[in-house]
Amino acid sequence: MRGLIKRVALVAGAAVVLLGLAVGMADAVPGGTWGTAEQVPGTANDNPNFPFASTSSVSCASPGKCSAGGVDEDSSGNGQAFVVSRVNGTWGTAVEVPGTAALNQGGYAQINSVSCARAGNCSAGGFYTDSSGHFQVFVVSQVNGTWGTAIQVPGSAALNQGGNAQINSVSCGAVGNCSAAGFYVDSSGHFQAFVVSQVNGTWGTAVEVPGTAALNQGGFAGVIFSVSCATAGNCSGGGQYADSSGQGQAFVVSQVNGTWDTAEQVPGTTGGSAVWSVSCATAGNCSAGGTGNNGQAFVVSQVNGTWGTAIEVPGSAALNQGGFAVIASMSCARAGNCSAGGGYTDSSGNIQAFVVSQVNGTWGTAIQVPGSAALNQGGFAYVASISCAPAGNCSAGYGYTDGSGRLQAFVVSQVNGTWGTAIQVPGTAALNQGGYAQINSVSCAPAGNCSAAGFYTDSSGIGQAFVVDKAAQFSGSEGIRSAVAPRCTKCRISSRWSRRATAPCAHASGNVTSLLLPLPLRMLLQAPGITGSRVIERAISRWPGSGRPQMPGSCRGLSRAGGYLSWFGPPARRAY
Repeated sequence: MRGLIKRVALVAGAAVVLLGLAVGMADAVPGGTWGTAEQVPGTANDNPNFPFASTSSVSCASPGKCSAGGVDEDSSGNGQAFVVSRVNGTWGTAVEVPGTAALNQGGYAQINSVSCARAGNCSAGGFYTDSSGHFQVFVVSQVNGTWGTAIQVPGSAALNQGGNAQINSVSCGAVGNCSAAGFYVDSSGHFQAFVVSQVNGTWGTAVEVPGTAALNQGGFAGVIFSVSCATAGNCSGGGQYADSSGQGQAFVVSQVNGTWDTAEQVPGTTGGSAVWSVSCATAGNCSAGGTGNNGQAFVVSQVNGTWGTAIEVPGSAALNQGGFAVIASMSCARAGNCSAGGGYTDSSGNIQAFVVSQVNGTWGTAIQVPGSAALNQGGFAYVASISCAPAGNCSAGYGYTDGSGRLQAFVVSQVNGTWGTAIQVPGTAALNQGGYAQINSVSCAPAGNCSAAGFYTDSSGIGQAFVVDKAAQFSGSEGIRSAVAPRCTKCRISSRWSRRATAPCAHASGNVTSLLLPLPLRMLLQAPGITGSRVIERAISRWPGSGRPQMPGSCRGLSRAGGYLSWFGPPARRAY
């Protein structure tokens, strides 16, 4: 486990896949009806040198009213951040994020996270490349349905002396009152965690997460992977730092009445742990989940502002015969009533998807996602995103491999505390001619209507963004397929993006995989004895674009398309 964590090198964003949702009426399942997936209106990536357009995040504040964001190709072949909104059940046309063209002089910008406090009132964050090819962070807000102008995060330029920053998570507790979190690289080349808050519509100055400097004896204060705000100025976040022995440690930090407290190690965790997801139902009452030092998934809860002791997810030890499991996503609809999902390795080294729920403060027993065994003929299934509204009624999704080794998208829903059967996302079979699709994000409005987003590969092997929607009554499943970037002859391995490649691509498929898969999943794939990584590599090799250089002598699209470097080969700096 420790060696595994040390092999992972995080160098840019937290999310690498992009999302899209589709609308229409299709398969009825217990608890609701998922419509038919559709390409995000206004996106149309036809450039084989640009690996994929996709949606990274979706947020729904009320039924049929959502906003989403991701990355698409512009007329010059550059990657530009886009946003798109759903109004009264219909998705509008995606637009380039206002102001990002001026910021994005380096030719790649992406939305990583979107959060909506009320319909038409959202905030989003991501990253762009400046004229020197450095990664910088930006935020942008939507007010009454109109997106404002993106700005560089105030104070981030002073922090980000190493030229590598990214926002991983945004959460809004009220309209115009949000928090965003991520990481930057300081002048010594160390990764540091930061937070920044918006108050009454104005973004404040980014600051290093209080207390992480003292914790970060290993020179990697890590990243806040997730932040959640229950009310304005009352949020919690979690991530990982490195101790004096270089071991990864899980931490949490809370904001109370607008002031960030001191970060603390998650009680009950030791070396090799990380928090991947946090969700807060009310101020000071949150749950978080991640990976424990013993290779088991853990959960931990905050009650009235105090974090309890982390526990191994009940039932996960029985499932996790392969020795590595993760909680990748957490959602709490009410204090002490949450659901979470992720993946584990079975006795054959295959990766399987699981879900687990908390009722009135007590965690139940984790179960394999119902129906996923039948879908997962290729030995890979995983839950990357989950959303609950109201308590005990949730939807989740990501992807699985079919009998032909192609990655397909799935969704699954919980109704009144009982999980239904996972299904392939309706309509993705027709869209996903390239054989690689996935869901990146799921969001459910309070009435039970949900939207999900991700990407698929078309018949030319080019990634396209999609969205899909579910009517109220909590439908049974949601699917996800993963699209992959083409292999190339050379890849960037430094901590800064460059238009020219700097080293041979000795592990092309590994580099491609690192762009598309969430970090917790990539760690899972690299665990000793896991066959899932070979499944992914086979799927990549079948993609029509596989083996084709992005540009003569370079990985133009690949190096810019996700913000993560491969964990293969000599990295500029290892985070774990």
